[in-house]
Amino acid sequence: MLQISPSLTLPDSELTTTFIRSSGPGGQNVNKVATAVQLRFDVRNSPSLSEDVKARLIRVVGKRMTSDGVLVIEAKRYRSQEQNRLDAELRLTVLIQKALVPPKKRRPTKPSAAAKAKRLDAKKRRGETKRLRQPPGE
Repeated sequence: MLQISPSLTLPDSELTTTFIRSSGPGGQNVNKVATAVQLRFDVRNSPSLSEDVKARLIRVVGKRMTSDGVLVIEAKRYRSQEQNRLDAELRLTVLIQKALVPPKKRRPTKPSAAAKAKRLDAKKRRGETKRLRQPPGE
């Protein structure tokens, strides 16, 4: 079970973890041991998430989502499988927590009377400056 928030947990059955060889320098350890983790989570078919959370999560993850709605997180920061698995789970948790927060409603506002007056005053000053730059008699 992966605890996302006090009210939301993801069962292990919804997560698929595969271990792959990590790329980059590291010598024999990198060549022999599959320490990198690929965590897959099927967002579109998850019964744990509501539809609006799924939509926000899809927007949040961007290119990490496959065309069939599977979120892929690759973790290869550490030299051990266990640390990389925990890192991948933590990154998934953070992404879902971001998607859980509904966006604020935008309340349209109008500029205040003082702001309008200040804008018009600035326009008048700018126009006066330009008028004074012109040669006399025009």
